[in-house]
Amino acid sequence: MGDNVQWDIDLIAGENSMDLPELETCLDSPDPKARMKAITELREYEPAQAVPLLKRRIDDDRFMIRSFVAAGLGTKRNSEGFELLLTMIDKETDHNVIAEAASSLSKFGLQALPHLVKLFEQQTHWLVRISILAGMEDLDDPETLLHLCRLGLDGNDPTVKLAAMANLGRLKETPQMAEALDLACQLAQDTDASIRAQAARLLRHLGGPRAEKALGELRQDPDSQVVKAILEGLFY
Repeated sequence: MGDNVQWDIDLIAGENSMDLPELETCLDSPDPKARMKAITELREYEPAQAVPLLKRRIDDDRFMIRSFVAAGLGTKRNSEGFELLLTMIDKETDHNVIAEAASSLSKFGLQALPHLVKLFEQQTHWLVRISILAGMEDLDDPETLLHLCRLGLDGNDPTVKLAAMANLGRLKETPQMAEALDLACQLAQDTDASIRAQAARLLRHLGGPRAEKALGELRQDPDSQVVKAILEGLFY
């Protein structure tokens, strides 16, 4: 970890539950392991009790603890926790924490969408963008998903591009399928063989005459991984 803390798993996930006074004491402890243990113990409490205590550590000097706070706010959901996640995203500088906060925010449903889109548009870090794309799986909004996929494909990070292509497959049998197919056909011409291979999987998944035509052209691809992707015929 970046802060070189060796977390003691037995201490963090101890069997004995703490009462609220003990939790407050541990949350204010100078020992990061004690603070971490207190945060994990909050899983036993209702949101009304847990969220105000999680709030006490949103500015912790250890990024791992802030990440656990963000994760906790996604589990113990209420309106205060939602606002706290927005605050964390706005002020946080560590991409690990931002990604965790985005993941938790997506668990709040469609009310989180405008904030996730804004974050995706502002943040180009691969971890944050992949976290948002993963969170979209629980949000039934194919139009927004297509928008985020386009942004991911327009970027320079190959990991994000591959994740965006995987998410395009979720647009099958939606009103956005034709646009997803257009993108897949364009990606089949990409100079990067790994992108063409993923495009082959995507085309096979989407199906239809246009996809079959593009796959026929890809069968002549000089790179073996592209041809292998076609022959495997596996995507989902």
